[in-house]
Amino acid sequence: MIDPQPTLAALKFNDDGLVPAIAQQHDSGEVLMMAWMNRDSVEETLRTGRVCYWSRSRGKLWRKGESSGQQQRLVEFLMDCDGDTILLKVDQDGVACHTGRRTCFYTAARPEGLAEVAPVLVKPEDLYGK
Repeated sequence: MIDPQPTLAALKFNDDGLVPAIAQQHDSGEVLMMAWMNRDSVEETLRTGRVCYWSRSRGKLWRKGESSGQQQRLVEFLMDCDGDTILLKVDQDGVACHTGRRTCFYTAARPEGLAEVAPVLVKPEDLYGK
C-alpha cells in the first residue's frame, strides 16, 4: 500500500523502540485510543492498511481486532512536527476500547469527581469470548 521506508526513517522512536500513536475516526474526528507502535507495527500498518500496534503487556505485535473483530483500517498516517508521535486516521469497525466502549477516553474529570461519559456498547466478554 505505502512504502514504509521514508516514514520509518523520519520517525523518532523512544529508547524502548516505541512511538505513541493516537487513533482517530477519520470522518467524525472522534479520538478512539492511544497505543504504541514499533518499527515492525508501523511497517505492517503501512504495507497492509490494517492497523497494527505493539503490545507492551504481551511483548508482541497486536493487530487491532484480531481477537475481537473490531478492526481498524488505515485511512491516513500522519506524524507530528518532531516525528515522535503518530496520528492514525482510521475507519473503526465497532468499538475501539476493550471495555466495550467506542472510545478509550470515557472518563471525565468533573467538579463533583470522575464521571463516565461514554456508554458500554458491547459486553467485553462478547468481544473476547471470556
